[in-house]
Amino acid sequence: MADSVLYEVSDGLATITINRPEAMNAMNTEAKVALRDSAEAAAADPAVRAVLLTATGRAFCVGQDLKEHISLLAEDKASGSGHTMNTVREHYNPVVRALTGMPKPVVAGINGVAAGAGLGFALAADYRVVADTASFTTSFAGVALTADSGVSWTLPRLIGQSRAADLLLFPRSFSAQEAYELGIANKLVPADQLAAEAAAVARALADGPTVAYAALKESLAYGAGHTLDETLEKEDELQTLAGASEDHTIAVQAFVAKEKPKYLGR
Repeated sequence: MADSVLYEVSDGLATITINRPEAMNAMNTEAKVALRDSAEAAAADPAVRAVLLTATGRAFCVGQDLKEHISLLAEDKASGSGHTMNTVREHYNPVVRALTGMPKPVVAGINGVAAGAGLGFALAADYRVVADTASFTTSFAGVALTADSGVSWTLPRLIGQSRAADLLLFPRSFSAQEAYELGIANKLVPADQLAAEAAAVARALADGPTVAYAALKESLAYGAGHTLDETLEKEDELQTLAGASEDHTIAVQAFVAKEKPKYLGR
């Protein structure tokens, strides 16, 4: 992987770190490719049981690198190719699909501003630990663009259609505290504790019942777009799978013995 995104797997936990602090972790082409490849690697690796997505420096990710973007738009105009906007299809969509679709929990440790696609990556996680100094902005309309990186799907599901429309049509910066009140931040922590808290949450999930977490993630996504009866059927299907896992037997035995379960992830 490129230095612009760091990737490490340790004892079932994959840590993906956006690493362009000098550019507030803006996404140039190299970083987009590296983030896509890292997310897809974590999704495909059976040894990975949870993922932590975080960043270095004072920003989480401010979205598209507009300096590179302007240069690429000029090249498009000169050549008539229009290739620049293919980045949504080639980079952002695969990242969001990998984060939301992988059968393992994804934690975002949000250390600073998350804007545009950076907000989209944060919202694609299953759980967000947010520094109290962080901030968020949709920003898309501010540069005459529409939403991408899944924001038009994730944001209204988290905060409702009306509030999502407000933030998208009238982009503004909002604080970590407001993000917590809106339901975007799951856990709000002092900035100097962000790295430790986010890692602790991700580690707890990596050590947990992997099959059950995968089923819960699938069930939540399914229930958001299906009827109650369809969701009940899906729950039955997924509960059968979870109930057949070794971790379920381990959990029941540990409960009866009044011991802490040691899950195997299968």
